[in-house]
Amino acid sequence: MTGVRAAFEEQARACEELGSPFHGRLLALCAAHLTPGGAVADRVLNWRGDPSHRADSVALRLAGALHALKLSGRSELVAVYPPSNVDDAALWHAVESTMADEADVILAWLESPPQTNEVRRSAAVIPALHLVAQRFGRPIEMFELGTSGGLNLRADRYRLDLPGAQFGPADARTILTPDWSGPYPPDAAPHIVRRAGVDLNPLDPASDADRLRLLAYLWPDQAHRLKLTEAAIATAAEHPAEITRGDAGAWLADVLDRSAEGRCRFVFHTIAWQYFPEATKAACAAALDAAGATASRDSPIVRFGMEADGGRGAAMTLTTWPGEEIVSLGRADFHGRWIEWTG
Repeated sequence: MTGVRAAFEEQARACEELGSPFHGRLLALCAAHLTPGGAVADRVLNWRGDPSHRADSVALRLAGALHALKLSGRSELVAVYPPSNVDDAALWHAVESTMADEADVILAWLESPPQTNEVRRSAAVIPALHLVAQRFGRPIEMFELGTSGGLNLRADRYRLDLPGAQFGPADARTILTPDWSGPYPPDAAPHIVRRAGVDLNPLDPASDADRLRLLAYLWPDQAHRLKLTEAAIATAAEHPAEITRGDAGAWLADVLDRSAEGRCRFVFHTIAWQYFPEATKAACAAALDAAGATASRDSPIVRFGMEADGGRGAAMTLTTWPGEEIVSLGRADFHGRWIEWTG
C-alpha cells in the first residue's frame, strides 16, 4: 500500500513538472485520501505488480478513467474539472462519489495500461522526414512501432510552425509550435505513399470508444493538447493508414521482407521502445539488420527513434542503410514541447 501511495505522489510531481497542475493536485489527493473499503480503492491500494510510472502506471490508469467519465458528461466531475477551479475538498468529494457510483466502469479501465497518442511528438518526426526526403529523394513508406491510434503516421499532414518558417501543408488542421533551438530542417517535403503501424492494442480514431480513450489519457487542464488531438483525429479520417494488432518484432520482419523498389522505408518509434519486451526489441533489431543488408541507395531503410536514454528529455537518433550510419539529431521533450535540433 505504501508503494502505491508513493507511486501516486511521484506521478503527481511529474504531472506538475510537465505542465498539469490539476493532475498533480488530483493524484496528490488520491495519494493522501484513498481509503480501503471501496471496490476501486481496494483494487488500487492492493495492486499486484509495480504500480509506478516505470511499469503499470496505476495513477495514470485511474486518472484516465476519471477523465473519460468527465468527457462522457459525469456531472459531478464536469463541475469540478477544468475549466472550473474548486478547492481540494470539493474536488475530492466529487472524485470519491464517482468512484463509488461508477466502480464497474473504473475497474474496467484499470485493467488496461494508459494509451496516449501524443501528437506533439510529430514535431520531432516532421524534421526527420524532411531530412530523409532531402537525402534520398524517394517516395516514403512510413512504419510506426507502438502506433496506438496511428495519429503520428499522419505527421506529414500536420504543420510545424517555427519563427520565420513553416513545414507542412498550409491548410493543416494540426499546427505544432514547439520551442525550437538549432538550425531548421531542409525545405524538402516528404512524399508519403504508405502509412502502416503496429500495436498490441491499436485504437481506431473513427470509433467513438477509441476516440474517448485517446482523449481520456490527455490531461484535463491542457486544452491545447485536446484540441490538437481532436484535429489529428479529423485528419486521420482523410488519410487512411494500415494498423495491425500484434507484436512489433514479427510485424516489422514481415513488412520489411516485401519489395519496396525505388522507395524509402521509414521505421520510427517515439517513447515506445522502453515498453517493448526484450524479445520484441531483439526481433525488431534483427528485422532491420536483415533488411538493411539488402538496402540500396535506390531503396534505403531509415530508422528514427525519439526515446529516453537517461538524459534531458528524449534522444533523437537516425540510422540509415545501406551502411548502418547512425547520427544524433538532438533532443526533444517527451511531449514535444521543445526541440533541440542538431540534424
